[in-house]
Amino acid sequence: MWKADIITFLPEVWPGVLGSGLVGKALEKKSWSLRAHSVYDFAPENVKGRVDGKLAGGGGGMALRADIAAKALDELEYADRKAGVPPRKKIYLSPLGEVFSQKTALRWSKESGLIAVCGRYEGIDWRFSEMRDAEPVSLGDFILCGGDVAAMTIIEATVRLLPGTVGNADCLVNESFTQDLLEEPQYTLPQIWEGAEIPPVLLSGDHKKIAEWRRARSETVTFEKRPDLWKKYCAETRFKKLYKS
Repeated sequence: MWKADIITFLPEVWPGVLGSGLVGKALEKKSWSLRAHSVYDFAPENVKGRVDGKLAGGGGGMALRADIAAKALDELEYADRKAGVPPRKKIYLSPLGEVFSQKTALRWSKESGLIAVCGRYEGIDWRFSEMRDAEPVSLGDFILCGGDVAAMTIIEATVRLLPGTVGNADCLVNESFTQDLLEEPQYTLPQIWEGAEIPPVLLSGDHKKIAEWRRARSETVTFEKRPDLWKKYCAETRFKKLYKS
């Protein structure tokens, strides 16, 4: 079973959206597991429940104490070892990390799970990252009040790739970012809406032509909407051609 443990200031917000839809159904079926732990549960008695502190040197905001974040992580890892659970990916949400991607989700879905530390406000004392091998992960160049929403996003993207979460596995094959391309335009009923028709090729029943159309449109949309992805896709395509030759 793929296991997720969250260390957070806000255990009450979990599972949030992860308790609904296909991911929620997979959670009910025990295809994966989720536990949210309050950072306050790992605070020693002498700190009187204060798990964060003012920034050394002054400045606004508070940061999660390194000793408490480390204690929480250590206890969960110890419990894993005692239960014979293989080592899991350990992350904390931070703009310091590489941006999470579909390829990252696919890679992590093949592991045994993850432990995520969610800070608030100014994050976590820097010494935590120096003394523990947790990996910083970012969702992009913007700031949230805390790591919970980001962790939910990461977990949903990963869990939906687990076998059995999405009923039709074909839905996962040609998604956006799977091959550094955006997904082609999608259409459904009605066939004609406000004068705009579904492209005839999609109704032709010719699967080869449909596949060719989808590929071409995927490339066009990527070129027009995400030139950064298009550049990456072209470089990867050239590399594969050179490698085969």
